[in-house]
Order: sequence, then structure tokens, then C-alpha cells
Amino acid sequence: MAQKKEAQAPRARLEIEFDQPHLLGPLFGEFDRNLVAIEDRLGVYIAARGNKIQIEGEPEAAARARDVLTGLYNRLDQGQDIDAGAVDGVIAMSGQPTLDGIVSDDVAEAPKVMIRTRKKTIVPRSKTQVTYMEALGRDDLIFALGPAGTGKTYLAVAQAVQQLIGGSVDRLILSRPAVEAGERLGFLPGDMKEKVDPYLRPLYDALYDMLPAEQVERRITSGEIEIAPIAFMRGRTLSDAFIILDEAQNTTPAQMKMFLTRFGMRSRMVVCGDPLQVDLPNPGQSGLADAVTKLEGISKIATVRFTVADVVRHPLVGKIVEAYEGPTA
Repeated sequence: MAQKKEAQAPRARLEIEFDQPHLLGPLFGEFDRNLVAIEDRLGVYIAARGNKIQIEGEPEAAARARDVLTGLYNRLDQGQDIDAGAVDGVIAMSGQPTLDGIVSDDVAEAPKVMIRTRKKTIVPRSKTQVTYMEALGRDDLIFALGPAGTGKTYLAVAQAVQQLIGGSVDRLILSRPAVEAGERLGFLPGDMKEKVDPYLRPLYDALYDMLPAEQVERRITSGEIEIAPIAFMRGRTLSDAFIILDEAQNTTPAQMKMFLTRFGMRSRMVVCGDPLQVDLPNPGQSGLADAVTKLEGISKIATVRFTVADVVRHPLVGKIVEAYEGPTA
């Protein structure tokens, strides 16, 4: 009895030729790690011969790999560095369809939006980050919602630093609820700074990634950069400032109203938080969800929603978030 042969999936073989051989080393990565990452994620085989690269695999996967390599090459051609995170980001973006249901040609191009700070140039690593970075440069109040690792706070701090060093704002104010919405810090040892600093550490970390350490310390001492718990914002008007509220899901509606009404002239405000990670005794009383419900749709107020697909930390972080929260729709 004749056995049926299993139909094999069609294979494609594509070739790319790059005209600047000196960029191929950083494109491939140390020990070809960037090529290996693309092969593993997309299920293709990549072979380099001189300045030509051959890609073999299923047609869609091979086309994605070609676009990823072209996009990374164009970033290098424009003087941008690429690392493992950039490679993962471009791979992820290559699989995100456009409104027409096809892969966007933007993947193969160097990004049109970027943030420049003293220490690095930051480019988007997901389609939602593109939308977010555009909103950061355009709108007066931005709500950034989504899970950890999507770049909500990091990109907001980067935009704030760019505006501070560019002179479009006079100061940078970073805030978050400390410990919990009630901010019961009295049981902790030390003065107020020592009490709250551990809870503000993520904001410090982002700053030190954007500016030399001595500049961060000097600007904090001079008051150009202020990092404080949300309770310290009460009764103030914050003008000529870039204001960021992190972990905003742990504010009450009253705290959120207080914070949003600190808005002064020539200021910009970004409110970051994960609506699914509320630490309040009554999660249904989150000031973040309440504010978005009341304010979404008003002119010059943007709401950007990230999902697990936008996680740009170690690839395992996205899988961990998905395991806890379930796959995205």
C-alpha cells in the first residue's frame, strides 16, 4: 500500500546585498549573535558571503528576516547603535500587521522618531512605542498604560531629559506613590529622603541612563530635577516643567485629581501605570482608571495602551507577564 507523502511547506531563498561592508560586523553582532537571534525567532537559515546575505525559510519568515536585517542595517547607517534589545524589538515589529493586514514597510527603515539625551539616542522598539514617542513630543498630558517592561516610564524620562537639556522646560519633576497610596512611611528608619528613596529608585536609574552621574547630582542639588513622593506635590503649581507620575495605578481618585491640577503654564505631564497591578486595599478605587475614564478624548490629552507584545526587556519578561495576565487579544 502506497504511503502518502506529507506535503512540504514552500521554501523561499532571498538575497540582500549591502554596500557598506564595515557595517556588517555590528550588524551580525559578536559571534554572529544577531543573526542567530533572527534565525531562532523566525525559523530561517542565514548565510553570509562577503557583503551578501542569503536567507532561506518559509516565504513570510524569510521576508520578515530580510526586513529585520535591512532595518538594523539602516539604523547603523544613520549612526545608531544596535544591541540585543534593538534586535528583539525590530523582530517583534516585523510581525505586527498594519491596518491593511500586511507587514509594515517601516520595519526596514530607520525610525523617524527618536529621543536624544547626553548619553544615548533612543529609538522605538515596538509600534506602540512609536505612537507613545510621538505623543510625548506633541501632547500636553499623556496617560501611558500597560505592563512592566514596555518602556512607559523610561521613554517619558528620556523625553523629559531631552527637553530639559534643550531648554524647553526649566525643571524635571518625577513622582510616584511611596510604598502604597496611603504613603505610611513613618515606620521606616531615617529622614524623609532616606524613607522614600528606595521607592523612587527606578526613576533615579532611568535618569542615570540618560545623563552623566555628575550632571544628575548637580541638577538635583540645584532643583532642576526633583524626585519626590506624590504627597509633596500638594498645594503647588508646577510651571515650565516636565512632570512624570509613575506607578499611578496606586493613587486614589483624590490624589490623582490633586496631582493633575498641579499643571502650570508651559508644562507637560506624563502619567504612567499598570491598571492590572493595583496595590490599593480596594483596587476598584484606582485614581488612574478614574482619570482615564473622565479625561480620555479631550484635546491635547493622549492615552497610549501597551500590551505584553510591547515588552522590551528580556524575552522571558513578556512570557512571564502573559502567564500571569493571559495572552493578549
